[in-house]
Amino acid sequence: MAEAGDSESQFELATMYYNRQGVEKNFAKAAQWYKKAAEQGNANAQYRLGEMYYYGEGVKGDRAEAVKWIKKSIEQ
Repeated sequence: MAEAGDSESQFELATMYYNRQGVEKNFAKAAQWYKKAAEQGNANAQYRLGEMYYYGEGVKGDRAEAVKWIKKSIEQ
């Protein structure tokens, strides 16, 4: 469903990549899926993507990009 464009499934898949237990986490894939969901207006994904930009997890750290995504999530 994530591949088909369902934003909630994309958010859940991203969270699985972010929180993997017993296996190496894949922050880059998590950021990729959070971004897909965030671009569709998923507020939770927007917030998580903002955090990832803030901390430089899976993406290059970028405070301006972090603020942009977190503001979008708050506006919803």
